[in-house]
Amino acid sequence: MATTREGSLEAPIRHPIDWQSPEFYDEGALNQELERVFDICHGCRRCVSLCQAFPTLFDLVDNSESLEVDGVAKADYVKVVDHCYLCDLCYMTKCPYVPPHEWNLDFPHLMLRAKAVKYKKGEVKLRDKLLTSTDLVGSLAGIPVVSGLVNAALKHAAGRELVETVLQVDKTARLPEYHSDTLRKRHKHLIGRSAHGEPAGPTTGKVALFATCYGNYNEPGVNDDLIAVFEHNGIPVTLADKERCCGMPKLELGDLAAVDKAKQANIPVLKALVDDGWDIVAPVPSCVLMFKQELPLMYPDDPDVQAVKAAMFDPFEYLMLRHKHGKLNTAFAKPLGKVVYQASCHQRVQNIGQKTREALALVPDTTVEIIERCSGHDGTYAVKAEFHAASMKIVRPVATRVQQAAADHFGSDCPMAGAHIAHALARDGEQQHPITLLRMAYGL
Repeated sequence: MATTREGSLEAPIRHPIDWQSPEFYDEGALNQELERVFDICHGCRRCVSLCQAFPTLFDLVDNSESLEVDGVAKADYVKVVDHCYLCDLCYMTKCPYVPPHEWNLDFPHLMLRAKAVKYKKGEVKLRDKLLTSTDLVGSLAGIPVVSGLVNAALKHAAGRELVETVLQVDKTARLPEYHSDTLRKRHKHLIGRSAHGEPAGPTTGKVALFATCYGNYNEPGVNDDLIAVFEHNGIPVTLADKERCCGMPKLELGDLAAVDKAKQANIPVLKALVDDGWDIVAPVPSCVLMFKQELPLMYPDDPDVQAVKAAMFDPFEYLMLRHKHGKLNTAFAKPLGKVVYQASCHQRVQNIGQKTREALALVPDTTVEIIERCSGHDGTYAVKAEFHAASMKIVRPVATRVQQAAADHFGSDCPMAGAHIAHALARDGEQQHPITLLRMAYGL
């Protein structure tokens, strides 16, 4: 397998997403392809342990009269589609039939096509449209008085009962708090900043932080820590003049028109930063993947999208590239002891290797255990009433590994996944993002 960016693994062949073609939304053609792929999956079953989509498919087949895919009603295909949250692990880690194999399977992007057809038919709940409108929800819930009321309501049993009744959001699911003191407000002085960086390898040595909706409204502290760590390493950080959701929540909903709107808002701003010599990092792996993989596959002929892709980095990927060229500060002030963390699916899909583990392992008197299993959270899957139980089933093995490790620190590269794991352990708030641990190790 070839390598890129000085040692990162090159992804398998991935075909562009032909989302602007009328055939993409042809339900008859879609069902024909679903039946073809489901039949291959039924004969293989390697992915049964990854998520709930595959057990759902196999149960449908095993309970059909023919015991084959042709015995499953086409109307039931959506049950499989609804359980897929596009983690991509089946494509990247399990499926032996991905391109260039003649069977040409891309299960996640077939599910995306099915979600897009479902959305176009108007079969998506208002709740799902609301939950994936992260800019709107974050800006409203982040109003100073409103944020206090929202946070209080979400912590109260009566408030959760109401939310479950009205929005079908499971009353036992962990929901994030909203901050009126957002990341972009805290670091307004970084917006439009000018700076010089020291290049090293493929990095320019100065970084534009794509804060993300979650990192701006829900856990700005993670971005505070990222800024502190990068600046401590002599890497100037700036913020874009404006920023929209990356589009991943709408992608997972099948609302590709909304993805296009987000792309139209973000890409020109990010491309201008790239042209000015800035690299780009984001604290949420799903957002990094959106710019690295999904948008480039949706817009394969757009040079600006491809330029942003080339400049987009996972934070630990960036730091370890700098370390390879002797540009990482390794004067750590305190050990971390034993660390156990879950490598999020959307980080693993980037094929950058175990950069988080490598970085934390540089801290003296620190051992790092990595868990490479899905947390089952996704952006909204874990909070929906009809899917929460499945998400808890998926996270249980991860939570068990964390409990057995008896580590000093635990968390995930994905802030939402880390919180979900902590919730499964009844240890809400105890999770720590790896970038937070690195800041602790520096004594900052």
